[in-house]
Amino acid sequence: MSSLIFVQLLLLGLSVIDTTTDTWRHCTDLLPLDLLSFVLERDTSRLLPGVQMRQSGGVRGVHFSSPHTSMSFSSSQLLVNCDLFPKEFSIVVTLKATQIVPKRNEYIFSLMEAKKEEKRAVEEKEEEDDKGNIFERSKERGVSGEREKKQGKNNEGRMILGLRLSRKRLHFVFKGHGGVIENWVFRGTLADNQWHTLVLAVGGQHVRLTVDCSSPQEITPSRHFPSDLYIQGSRFHIGSRGKWKGLFSGLMRQLVLVPGSDASHQICPSSNPQLAALSVPPFLLDLPVIGRETNSHLTSYGLEERVSVGLEQPCSELLRGQLWFNPLRKGLYLCDGRGWTTVLEDHKRLDYVLEHQVLTTSSETHDVEVFQVSGMGLMAAMAHRSTASGSGVYQWTHTGFELYQNISTQGALALRHFNMGKNVFLVVSNSPTNNGFKSEGDFSVIYKWSKRRKQFVKFQILQTHCARDWEAFTIKRQTYLAVANHRIGNNNHTIDSVIYKWNRLTKSFEVHQKLLTSGAYDWEFFTVGPYHFLVVANAFDGVTTSVDSVIYIWLNGSFQVFQTIKTFCATDWEMFQIGSRVFLAVANGHRLYGNGPSRYAINSTIYELDMNGQLFVRFQDILTYSAVDWEFFSLGEEYFLVVANSFNGESYSLNSILYRWQGYEGFVPVHWLPTIGCSDWEFFSSKGESYLIYSSAKASLSKVFKLKIY
Repeated sequence: MSSLIFVQLLLLGLSVIDTTTDTWRHCTDLLPLDLLSFVLERDTSRLLPGVQMRQSGGVRGVHFSSPHTSMSFSSSQLLVNCDLFPKEFSIVVTLKATQIVPKRNEYIFSLMEAKKEEKRAVEEKEEEDDKGNIFERSKERGVSGEREKKQGKNNEGRMILGLRLSRKRLHFVFKGHGGVIENWVFRGTLADNQWHTLVLAVGGQHVRLTVDCSSPQEITPSRHFPSDLYIQGSRFHIGSRGKWKGLFSGLMRQLVLVPGSDASHQICPSSNPQLAALSVPPFLLDLPVIGRETNSHLTSYGLEERVSVGLEQPCSELLRGQLWFNPLRKGLYLCDGRGWTTVLEDHKRLDYVLEHQVLTTSSETHDVEVFQVSGMGLMAAMAHRSTASGSGVYQWTHTGFELYQNISTQGALALRHFNMGKNVFLVVSNSPTNNGFKSEGDFSVIYKWSKRRKQFVKFQILQTHCARDWEAFTIKRQTYLAVANHRIGNNNHTIDSVIYKWNRLTKSFEVHQKLLTSGAYDWEFFTVGPYHFLVVANAFDGVTTSVDSVIYIWLNGSFQVFQTIKTFCATDWEMFQIGSRVFLAVANGHRLYGNGPSRYAINSTIYELDMNGQLFVRFQDILTYSAVDWEFFSLGEEYFLVVANSFNGESYSLNSILYRWQGYEGFVPVHWLPTIGCSDWEFFSSKGESYLIYSSAKASLSKVFKLKIY
């Protein structure tokens, strides 16, 4: 579940301070810490000294050529405001190791004491035993399950904890009670020149190792992992222990520290368990590049020449030698480290997405909805920010959309059309406080289409709170409306969102159920077989955007929790089906915790419903830029997703991307559409032609694109 987690460089206030008798502070409630990305992405324009990018089997990894200081950093940069290492945690690593010589140990990572606090510790005597069952706990001194504990004159030094690999064992070493170095050992051949994803989970009474999403192997140590492991002044070393001796000689693709949980549940099951991903550095997710051999001993990895295919590709020093084929230009290009050099090119070009209309609107637009009205044809309603002109209803003509009716709104945020029988309704959420106006309370208005007046007229007013979305659905011929209440005031985001039910007697919508949400941004209703689901996009709880979004299932007349999924400022859910497969795509807006910096370039994720496991599992990660919407559509037998990229941290003018379903490969980018503060996409058809329209939350315009089909 491709590149999902990049660690904030400044996680101020992230830890919950637990005062012990000696005032040391525990690290708790931390987000997953992507150790590999942290060091590799300090300078994205080049690889750091001591690191080389290699590929094997079409998969990228990094090779450590030296224990350079660039692969080391202070633990306080990630484990902020805490003195003690987490008591429970997981380590997720994806690696490929060749056969390691006997009596040699290679460090995947280590945490070392500061030199000034260096204490003499223990040098473990490493015995190699090729016999025994795979991943069994080693038996020391003839006693099964006992920890390896040796003290003597051959002391090693500054080790606090580390994960190392030998020829037929995986070792987790740490400084235990009384400063004794302990070694928990799992037997098994991992140095077999194959990719493997390992999850080592430490917590409670047990220690578990999961390899390639197989059944976990478990040991019960006689003494638990220490709860008072002091780490102030310590340093992480990636791929080594800070020395040439013990330098990891294989390829590493992923290294994540997950405090407080067993991360195997986050990445398993997986369609590719050997490469199951929690967080992979972005540049390792791209198509492989042509490697340049600089060390003869690397030839064993079998570097492959690969050609990337797409309409746009970056070229940098990292991608020197990469070949790129552009299917529209029918051109082949070579990256020289600075730009693309033409190898072959056909100057004929076919644009299959054409700009059809630039629609000038009265103000910025937060939402657009396209629907049919009997006798009127195709209509589009747009939630405009301006109070002076209100929101607009547009009619489709032979030239495009033209303004048909203005609706009085105040800081409109969202709208939704729905039908009941032959009647057409439109519900619009107003948020005067969001638009700089003071109000005792926000409200939403339901409009009904008047066949006599041929206009939408006010029908019912409902109390809402900065409502970001409305969802209309029918269960057993009964109509419901769900509103996503975002916040009350500026600080209260954990509030009730409401499900309304149509009362045939009073001819109005009445409260049916309240569901507690955290900065709710979107509802998505869908049905699978006889079951009805409703999923909410929770965006913010007042402190962090890392919150659980919730999938509800309809049981006995109300919605009950079915599954929770960790999201990051979730702004939209899109459900779609391809054949018999059911998917849910979430648009993640940005990463934020407290007063720390925001990160807008993050993964949005597609989940697939596992019919056997009866839950949604990660299918594909896609890098997006403050994504606020997904739109799924099909043309013939082809399936597409388009994302609304709204902001990259510096500019609102950036490309939103159209993806095409490629079966086993998932969705791949095929077209880049220039947008300005894109807030919504809608797909529609008219007279056999297909179109996309997007609304802008930062400019007084919307654009219609025509999809050319050949």
